Amino acid sequence: MLKRWYEDTTSERIRTWAEEFMEIAKCGECGGYRLKKESLHFKLNEKHIGELSQMDIATLYEWIGNLEKKLTKKQWAIGQEVLKEIKLRLGFLLQVGLDYLSIDRPTRTLSGGESQRSRLATQIGSQLTGITYILDEPSIGLHQRDNQRLIEALKDLTTIGNTVLVVEHDKDIMLASDYLIDLGPGAGSHGGSIINQGTPKEFIKKGGMTADFLSNRLRIEVPAHRRKGNGKTLELKGAKGHNLKEVSISIPLGTLICVTGVSGSGKSSLINETLYPILRQYFYNSTQRPLPHKSIKGIDHIDKVIEIDQSPIGRTPRSNPVTYTGVFDDIRKLFADHPEAKIRGYKPGRFSFNVKGGRCETCEGAGKKVIEMNFLPDVMVDCEVCNGRRYNRETLEILYKGKSISDVLEMNVEDAVEFFKHIPAIFRKMDTLNNVGLGYITLGQQATTLSGGEAQRVKLAEELSKKDTGNTLYILDEPTTGLHFQDIQHLLDVIHKLVDKGNTVMIIEHNMDVIKMADYIIDVGPEGGQGGGNVLFQGSPEELVKVKKSHTAKFLKAELG
Repeated sequence: MLKRWYEDTTSERIRTWAEEFMEIAKCGECGGYRLKKESLHFKLNEKHIGELSQMDIATLYEWIGNLEKKLTKKQWAIGQEVLKEIKLRLGFLLQVGLDYLSIDRPTRTLSGGESQRSRLATQIGSQLTGITYILDEPSIGLHQRDNQRLIEALKDLTTIGNTVLVVEHDKDIMLASDYLIDLGPGAGSHGGSIINQGTPKEFIKKGGMTADFLSNRLRIEVPAHRRKGNGKTLELKGAKGHNLKEVSISIPLGTLICVTGVSGSGKSSLINETLYPILRQYFYNSTQRPLPHKSIKGIDHIDKVIEIDQSPIGRTPRSNPVTYTGVFDDIRKLFADHPEAKIRGYKPGRFSFNVKGGRCETCEGAGKKVIEMNFLPDVMVDCEVCNGRRYNRETLEILYKGKSISDVLEMNVEDAVEFFKHIPAIFRKMDTLNNVGLGYITLGQQATTLSGGEAQRVKLAEELSKKDTGNTLYILDEPTTGLHFQDIQHLLDVIHKLVDKGNTVMIIEHNMDVIKMADYIIDVGPEGGQGGGNVLFQGSPEELVKVKKSHTAKFLKAELG
C-alpha cells in the first residue's frame, strides 16, 4: 500500500510521509557500483570503474596522477590524452573546494552551495570569454579555509575576459572583489536604494553599516563569559557512518554548541544522520534509521529534540509564513468575530483561501494564474477577476481597523507587529518573526519565493513562539545562510535567549561570528572526505585556538584577538 501511494501520488506531503517508512540500501547484486559484473571485470591498476567512482575527488586526482608509472608504454600512448582531460576536469572541481565529494554522489544530496560550485567548475573548464556570470551566495557551506580557492576560481573567470557578479555576505569575497555595490539601508520596503558603491578601499572610506563591519569599526563582540551548562551531558559513542571513524562526543546541556570543521569533514553525518535520528526514534517513534553507532547516554536529561533545517516551508504558492506558523487561524477568527461578519453569518472558513466560500474561484485563492509557455518556463500573472487579492468582493467588505483580510496578507511583519499589538496570540508570533530578522517579508508571501535561510528562520520563529520547557535540544544547520552581519547579530540574540532559558542549541556552522559566540565547540576533521571523520577537539573557543591540526583554530584565533 505504501509503495503504491509513493509511486502514484502527486502530493509531495504523502510522498515525504511514505519515505519515512523506507530506507535506501545498497543493491545486493552490484554492491552499490551500479554496473553489471561484466563491466566491473575491466580494471586499471587493480581498480575497476565502480571503485574509482566511489573515491573522493582529491584521492581520485592523486590516483590518476600516479597512473603513468603503473601503465605500459602502449597503454600510456592510448590513454595519455584521456587521462590529461580527466585530470584537468578534476582539477576544476578541486579549485572550487569540492575535493571531498565522490563522483557517484547523487546531485539531489548536494547542498545549494555545492551544486552551484560544481556548475562553476564546468564554466571554468569551458574557458568561454565575454560572458556575464551571476552567482547567488556561492560560499554557502564553505569553510573559511576553502574561501580563498573559490575566490581564485572566480578571479580566473575574470582574467580571461568575463564579468562575475556575486550576490554575497561573506567578508573575504567582498574584500577580494574589484567593485562593491551595497543595497539598503534596510530590508523589504526599507531597502531598494544603492547606498554605497566603489572599490573595497573607497567603499570602506564612505562608511555605512556594511562598510563598518568590513573595516571592523562595527563587530559582533565576543561574550565576556562562557556558560558552563547545567552539569548534565548527552554522550554519543562509536559513531562510524560514512567517513566517521568510531568517534564519540560529549554534549554539555544548557549551552550553545557549535559543530565546526571543513566542508565534507563529517559534521552532517555525525549530527543530522546519527544523533538526530537516534533522538527522533526515542521521542517520536520515528522510522528513520541512524547511521551505525555504539551507544548513547543521557537522553533522559532532555524532553524533546527539534531540527530546524533549510528545507522549504511549503512547495505550493498557497503556503506562506502565516499558514506555516498557524497564526492565520487567529487572524481569520478575528475577522469572523467582527460584528458585520457575524450579521452575515461568516465563519473563520470564509476567510480561508484554501476552501470554497470566501475565496476567488477563478484563481482558487492563489491570487495568481499560471500561463503555460511553450518551450519557456511558466509565467505567473495576477488573477484578472480578483487582481491578486485572493478573495471575492463580499469577503473583502469585512474590515478590521480599516483593513481587509487581503490587506493583512499584503502587510509586512514589521507593520503587523504594530497592527496586532493588542491581540496577544497574534502579536507574539509576529514579534518573534520580527526578532529573527524577517520584519521585511509579507504575511502572505509565497513559500516558494523564500530562500533557504528565510525558510529556516520562519521555522525558528515558529518554535520560539511556542511555550518552551527549558529542556529542549535545538539543532540548526547553517542558520546564517543569506544573512548580513547585522542580521547575524539579531539571530544570535534570539538564540542566546533560548539557551538562557535552559535549552541546548547545537549549530552546524562555518561562520566565525557564530563560532566565537559558542560556549562549547566540537571540531570535526582535519580534512574533508576520507581525510576527515575524526573529532579533533571538544571544549571552549579559547582552548580550540591552541589545536595546531585544526583549520578552524587558525581563523578563530584572529576573531578572538
